[in-house]
Amino acid sequence: MISPYADQVDKETFAWLTASRMIEDPAELERYREAGYGYLGARTYPYAGHEMLRLVTDWCVWLFAFDDAFCESDRRAAEIARALPLLLTVLDDLETGARVENPFARSMLDIKGRVAAAGDADQLDRWRSVVKDYLFAQVWEAANREDAVVPTYGDYIFMRRRTGAMLTVFALVDLATGRPLTTDEWRHPDMRAISQSANDVVVWDNDLLSYAKERDGVNSRNNLVNVLARHRHHSIQDAMNQIGRMRDDAILRMLDLRARLEQMNSPAVDAYVRGLEHWISGSVAYSLTSTRYTRAWEGVATPAVGPRQRN
Repeated sequence: MISPYADQVDKETFAWLTASRMIEDPAELERYREAGYGYLGARTYPYAGHEMLRLVTDWCVWLFAFDDAFCESDRRAAEIARALPLLLTVLDDLETGARVENPFARSMLDIKGRVAAAGDADQLDRWRSVVKDYLFAQVWEAANREDAVVPTYGDYIFMRRRTGAMLTVFALVDLATGRPLTTDEWRHPDMRAISQSANDVVVWDNDLLSYAKERDGVNSRNNLVNVLARHRHHSIQDAMNQIGRMRDDAILRMLDLRARLEQMNSPAVDAYVRGLEHWISGSVAYSLTSTRYTRAWEGVATPAVGPRQRN
């Protein structure tokens, strides 16, 4: 399933990225154009109207740009930590105004204003809270790179739910559906549990699909394949198969939780759960077609993924 606005939003988001100056190198900017990030938003929020699709897609591109500039680079943990005050100032509504010259802070200010305009105070606070978690988690990830540390399995699972930024995009789902969740619905234990399971599925899929891109890069240690290989003494193939089994278990948990959440008889909850499901299927579909991932696999023998061989 894909939004009818896919082509339009892809062009508009690329224009927004270009104007933002978060990416200035012409060759890198061309790689962003070819990757077609608008199609990620179109596949993960296929139900969204044009303006909301623009918002969620622009935010996804902000995350990719930040990831490439700070997280897929050799920047030190201290350097990332020093970038946090301005970003947190933007999130916390402190006076920034015209003095925001940093392109990432300026673009985040734009996104925050659009989130505030589209939703209510609770929706804005949910988004701001999880964005802060994401930003602080990048310092931990950078420290792993800097010290050449492969995190333990437990640490990695806990922190990957934050470094993957999925909660920041899940926090925009009820904005995109037009069915706002109440505070009680958002905080319901089953809602938290289904969000966590969906988070796990998407980031583990990403670890598998991006392994070819990351395996020789500066961030290779922050990948579940290498965590299992190092600490559980798996071969690369066995690690991938184990992640496939973990993914299957998380999907089964989601199915059980969805049945329980349906008993709440809430259109907003039902729409949110469908939004999580769109993120799982849409992110895989995008990753299998976008040059951001497919180019890294060119010339690489594709391993079987999951508990059994997949043709």
